[in-house]
Amino acid sequence: MDGGGPAPRLDLRAAVRLLTGADTWRTHAEPAVGLREMVFADGPAGVRGPGWDEARTSALLPSASALGALWDEDRVCRLGALLGEEARRKGVHVLLAPTLNLHRGPLAGRHFECFSEDPLLAARTGAALVRGIQSRGVAATAKHYVANDSETDRLTLDVRVGERALREVYLAPFEAAVHAGVWVVMSAYNRVNGATMTESPLLAEPLKGEWGFDGVVVSDWGAGRSTTASGVAAQDLLMPGPGGPWGEALLDAVQRGRVPAAAVRDKARRLLRLAGRVGALGPLAADGEPAGEPAGEPDARTLLRAAAAASFVLLENRGVLPLDPGARAPATVAVIGTHADDPRVQGGGSSEVFPHAVVTPLAGLKAALPPPVRLVHEPGPPPADGGGPAPLGARYARDPETGAPGVRLRVLDAAGAVLHRAHQPSGRVLEPELPPGAHTVELAAVLRPDATGSWTLGLAGFGTLGLTVDGQPVLAGEFPPGTDDPAVVHVRPPQQTVRVHLTAGRPVEVRAHRRLAPGTGRATVLTAAAPAPDPAGSLAAAVAAARDADVAVVCVGTTDGAESEGRDRTSLRLPEPQDELVRQVIRVQPRTVVVVNAGGPVELPWRAEAGAVLLTWFPGQEAGHALADVLLGRGEPGGRLPTTWPAALTDAAVRTTRPTAGILPYEEGLHVGHRAWLRAGRTPAYWFGHGLGYTTWRYEALGAPRPRADGGYRIPVVLRNTGDRPGREVVQVHLSRPGSAVERPVRWLAGWTAVRAGPGERVTAYVRIPARALRHWCPAARAWVTEPGRFTVRAGPTAGELPLRAELDTSG
Repeated sequence: MDGGGPAPRLDLRAAVRLLTGADTWRTHAEPAVGLREMVFADGPAGVRGPGWDEARTSALLPSASALGALWDEDRVCRLGALLGEEARRKGVHVLLAPTLNLHRGPLAGRHFECFSEDPLLAARTGAALVRGIQSRGVAATAKHYVANDSETDRLTLDVRVGERALREVYLAPFEAAVHAGVWVVMSAYNRVNGATMTESPLLAEPLKGEWGFDGVVVSDWGAGRSTTASGVAAQDLLMPGPGGPWGEALLDAVQRGRVPAAAVRDKARRLLRLAGRVGALGPLAADGEPAGEPAGEPDARTLLRAAAAASFVLLENRGVLPLDPGARAPATVAVIGTHADDPRVQGGGSSEVFPHAVVTPLAGLKAALPPPVRLVHEPGPPPADGGGPAPLGARYARDPETGAPGVRLRVLDAAGAVLHRAHQPSGRVLEPELPPGAHTVELAAVLRPDATGSWTLGLAGFGTLGLTVDGQPVLAGEFPPGTDDPAVVHVRPPQQTVRVHLTAGRPVEVRAHRRLAPGTGRATVLTAAAPAPDPAGSLAAAVAAARDADVAVVCVGTTDGAESEGRDRTSLRLPEPQDELVRQVIRVQPRTVVVVNAGGPVELPWRAEAGAVLLTWFPGQEAGHALADVLLGRGEPGGRLPTTWPAALTDAAVRTTRPTAGILPYEEGLHVGHRAWLRAGRTPAYWFGHGLGYTTWRYEALGAPRPRADGGYRIPVVLRNTGDRPGREVVQVHLSRPGSAVERPVRWLAGWTAVRAGPGERVTAYVRIPARALRHWCPAARAWVTEPGRFTVRAGPTAGELPLRAELDTSG
């Protein structure tokens, strides 16, 4: 519903009531105007649904950084449609995705949740996801508006960024989302140039004014901090509810003349417009029942499997890949590393979902290799993990009441009476049901150790915590929150751990208590870790397995202690001792494929010695099948880096995310990512756009730019597949402006497309250059301006390899 229709029928009190959530995930209904509640759910890796319930499984997509590596808007749109179908099936009206912040620097904790360092690639990818989600009648949410590009002090930091960089770099993906028709924009926690985003003038201009955004601006959860300032601003909806700074306080501010009544009416009108769009206003449609394909169905799994494989980036290949699955197939394949049997398929934080099932690399290879091939697995030494033990789950735990795999949740009153009980698949209980009178959350499990030695038990949460083993206290204390960051309080609270000696085959009952108190949340997590194997012995076993095999596949990656919402990384090194494991395997097995399981850049000091290096990102639920497809040559590793990778952190242009006195200056201005490397005249480990695939290409000719009616250009690029396999190539076109009167990057991505060709085939890629690529923002004129004169056009596969050159004259 695009009109303002029902809004005038609401009195002021009713209108104000609509502008704060009814609870954590829902908005208020208003029967007087036919308005039903709207349900919000986190994204963008999947649709968790309202709350954190492991019984409500979801399709788990590859991470957003992997989607950026696709350089494929059609495929991203199909994935968006899958998200939209999942949302409808779960009764969700608004999906909190996509994340349109940029990879400003490699240390950002939510790097995995963003598409790219480049504003154009992020813009086109994000717009495609928006179109896909909303094609199913579900609202997409462009977040986090704006310059929320790191996690350290994210609730309070003040980003200082120049007007041109803000317009040309950080706002560009959001502008593209608005042009794609996005229905919701989320205002961020941070400040920009002094104004917190829920009060920022940027919500009015350019968002609602210049761009014409007619949807709803929702706050990030808990980002609303004022009544009058945010009420006057173009902020429309504060989440969560029912409390918050609006409600009666906003009503009073209107009555006192501090907030115009017209502002409230506009906010309410936008909310009703959104409800009309998602089917929550007026008579319930005939198809109003939840629909869509469940996450485990074959069509969804096929789409996710193909998307993961297409996102994998072949960083290095010295004739090792693809492995021959036929007559020349290896007799023995050694699969090494803990990530082979326990991969990271998603990043940490509010984007997490509970996948229907996960195919591990080990399981995928076992299923794909022909019967004569022998597969051996050696985990090697476990990587150090600053996140602590994993939640206690089906492998070790049984419900003490039913004997089923998992744990028993009980919610008790102050006298110890049971108010609520439930079986939980694991010890990670983030939103337990709290009936009136709830005082204590209790988790209990019969732990069945399979090894004798010193086990690590943990309890995560805030407030008064206690842990017993067979009735004996082993941990007790008061642990107040050190932050009010929602990601820490409600999703990943820190663990308190204790070492306990256990005997293999002798079960013990573990019971955790967490007293509820205001301001401490309710997340309660019971964790356990078996005694670590002898590092030297496990390393020797892994090296021996690699030596005796024909091919070694070493799976390494980041751990739960890194790459998560609420905190930034401090290093790009893989957790120890993974680099040593790779080095020793390479030393004895030249046919070594290193599989890197990470959501963002990591240092690869052995990359020049490895037979092949394959980046799989956080690949989602079909990880193992996709990996087998690529390793065995059934699919091409089609990914191209959406971000420049440094050889070491010290080489990166942006090496810190920590504000000083609350201020984080974006001193690099326009020169983000590959632009910074070009400006410094330095060569990274891998350029923006790098990816080898399974064939080779020769760029042969760059045609004359052909003007388009919209002020842009169409540029033909001729290239040839010079390999012996069919393949897909991403063709980039960059612009530069020698002698420009204004500051510019050395060159910048202006357009790209992808082509396919068979062996020896010649093909022409037609790259569209939008008019905006030739313009810069002029603060004095407050307008986009095209500088007349000659622009240099370059074309090629990466930002650092652009062999073809032409000129484009805008003087006319």
